[in-house]
Amino acid sequence: MIDVPALAMYFAIMSITPGPNNVMVTASGATFGYRATLPHVLGIGVGAALQMMLVACGLGVVFQQFPILRTALAFGGAAYLLFLAWQLFRAGTVAESETRRPFTVWQAVLFQAFNPKAWVMAITTAAVFLPRDTPFSSLAALVGGMFFAVNVSCVSVWALFGSGMRHLLLRPTYRKVFNLTMSILLVLTAVLGLRA
Repeated sequence: MIDVPALAMYFAIMSITPGPNNVMVTASGATFGYRATLPHVLGIGVGAALQMMLVACGLGVVFQQFPILRTALAFGGAAYLLFLAWQLFRAGTVAESETRRPFTVWQAVLFQAFNPKAWVMAITTAAVFLPRDTPFSSLAALVGGMFFAVNVSCVSVWALFGSGMRHLLLRPTYRKVFNLTMSILLVLTAVLGLRA
């Protein structure tokens, strides 16, 4: 039987703490505003929920049998996070960002494949919180649905925080400091992801 309160608490803690998704939606909220960042937020919830269900349905066993896949995923994810950190570091002011666009739902869904924190969360959920005989219907309805609701709420906090700072970031100096800070956080996430 699934311990729903414990699982919900785990989802909340993992979703609200800093990681690649939260850094990216904070930057997106600051650049594009919350409404334009909402597809990114929803895509994170959908992508990570799907990832969690796939791991619970057996994908986690593949990583146990072929550790090289986990290593390749860790290095690929770290490289992608470093690329995003560089892009964010080089980003201009809010006004200059009009030519760029925020993540779509599908881009955010696909990003979860490169997100080391999302993989750790999916593997831990399957190993610690889900009995082996959990039917797929329970995974989809309870685990996937609960994760989506908790995750979207938590990630929205970060997007709203970024959006709330948007007016401050019209000043080039503040924007440079913000971009540098967000870039450093992504680099740290990449490094920590390799050590996990």
